Amino acid sequence: MSEGKILIIVENLPVPFDTRVWQEATTLAANGYTVSVICPKGRDYDREEEFLDGVHIFRHDLPVEGNGAIGYLKEYSTALREETRLAKKIYKEIGFDVIQGCNPPDNIYMVAKKFKKYGVKYVFDHHDICPELFEAKFGHAGGPLYWSQLFLERQTYRHCAFAFVTNESYKKIAIERGGMDPEKVMVLRSGPRLERMKIQPPTEGIRRGYKYMVGYLGVIGQQEGMEYLLEAARIIKQRGHSVFWGVVGGGPHLENIKKQAHEMQLDDCVEFTGRVSDEKMLAYLNTADVCVNCDRYNSMNDKSTMNKILEYMALAKPIVQFDMTEGRYSAQEASLYAKNNDAGDMANKILELLDDPERRRQMGEYGYRRVVDELSWEHTGKALIEGYEKLFQGLC
Repeated sequence: MSEGKILIIVENLPVPFDTRVWQEATTLAANGYTVSVICPKGRDYDREEEFLDGVHIFRHDLPVEGNGAIGYLKEYSTALREETRLAKKIYKEIGFDVIQGCNPPDNIYMVAKKFKKYGVKYVFDHHDICPELFEAKFGHAGGPLYWSQLFLERQTYRHCAFAFVTNESYKKIAIERGGMDPEKVMVLRSGPRLERMKIQPPTEGIRRGYKYMVGYLGVIGQQEGMEYLLEAARIIKQRGHSVFWGVVGGGPHLENIKKQAHEMQLDDCVEFTGRVSDEKMLAYLNTADVCVNCDRYNSMNDKSTMNKILEYMALAKPIVQFDMTEGRYSAQEASLYAKNNDAGDMANKILELLDDPERRRQMGEYGYRRVVDELSWEHTGKALIEGYEKLFQGLC
C-alpha cells in the first residue's frame, strides 16, 4: 500500500460522472494513495467540496462550453484560474506529490508548473487527441487555433514525467509527435467495471410496442455522427421494419439532433432520453437487440477507443459501427462493420443482425467474454497502479 498523494485535474466533465477519471481516482484511493480531484460543477454535481468513496472532490464553476476563439479562451482561462486556486488550497490543506492532468484541453501542465519547485511531478492522462478533435469539430486542419492545439500537446508531453494513454494509437502519437520515451508511456484502457454494467432482463415497455430495439449510449456532440443514426432509422422505417431507437445521453448537440429527428418524422420511433441515471441507462441498453456506434470516420475517431463499445460488450450486445482502427481492436467479432460514413450500409448491417437472433447471441457472448477476460477495468486498471509504483519508485 502506498502513502503517495495525487491530485487529479479534469476540466471537461465533473466526477463521479466522468467514468474513466472516477475509476482511476477510486482505484488509487483503494490502493492507499491520498487522492484529490479538481473538476467543474455539473448537473447533479454542484457541491463545491465533497469526500466520496475515499476521494476528496473540489468543484468549480465553468462557463458554457466555448465555441470559436473567444469562447474557448474564456472557458480555458476561467478553468486555469480556478484549477490553480483550488490546487493551492489542496496543497496547503492535504498536499500532493503528483498532479495528473486529464485532457482535453492540453493546458493543465500550466497548473503543474507552479508546483514543480516543490518537487511535484506532472503525469499526463491522455483522453483525447486535441488536434484531431479540433479537426473533427471544425472540419479542417490549419489556422491559429489548430496550430495552438499542436503546440499545447507538445508542451504537455515536454513537461510530463510519465503518461497514461488509452490505446496503442495514442501511444504512437506520444512517442512520435510528443517525443516521449516509450518507457515513460503506458497504455491504460478505459475498461468498464462489471459491477456497474449489469446484465438484466429487458424492460419491454421501453420498446413502445415495436418488435426490435436499437440502443445508443454516449455524449451527443458535433463530432458523434448522430446524423448517420437518424438516416439509418429513416431508411429502416421507410422499408417497413418495426424498429425502435433508444438514444441515451446528453450533450451540446442534443437539441439540434432532436429537431433534425422531428423534421425527418422520426418522433414515433426515436426517443432521446437525455442524461439519465445508471439504472435507466441499463434498462434501455439491456432491452436493445443491437447497439450502435455512429461516430463518423475521421482521424480523431479512427484512433480513439470509445467507452460505449466496451460498455455494449459488457452487456453482451452485438454491435454495428463504422470500420475504425481502435473500434475494430476493441470489438473484433462482437461487431459488424459498415462502410465508413455510409448510413445506408449501417442500416443494412443492423437489419442483418435483427434478422438473425442466433448470430446476435454469438456476437454478444463473444464480446462479453472479451471484456470479462481482457478488457474490464479489473484487468486494464492494473496499468494505473503499475505506472504510479514506477513513478514513486523514481524509475521515471
